[in-house]
Amino acid sequence: MASKKVIFVAFAIEDERQRDFLKGQSLNTASPFEYVDMSVKDAYDTNWKDRVRTRIKRSDGVIVLVSKNSLDSSGQKWEIQCAKDEKKKIRGIWAYKDDRTNVVGVNTVVWTWPSITAFIDSL
Repeated sequence: MASKKVIFVAFAIEDERQRDFLKGQSLNTASPFEYVDMSVKDAYDTNWKDRVRTRIKRSDGVIVLVSKNSLDSSGQKWEIQCAKDEKKKIRGIWAYKDDRTNVVGVNTVVWTWPSITAFIDSL
């Protein structure tokens, strides 16, 4: 088996449950990636951005859980910009079947295991 890829997941705190589903999916399958959890709950901690940047630098790529909540999430917006600044590959995954919110600069696809695997295999 190939070595696991480290993936940073950027999400709006309102979508924490969807992040948990992604985590569960990765644990309950022969997932090709490790998951880095940096909850936005700490967004107002002065060291939060330093910790996030360090984790994004160590990751192979970034998955963005995209929903209507993404548009107002300052923490998630900062994580996306940080990933771009660090030249990390980014893939948006729509967090919900009935929400096709567009985040400028994030190529977003339907949440399927093949689409996630294809992104990870491209890293």
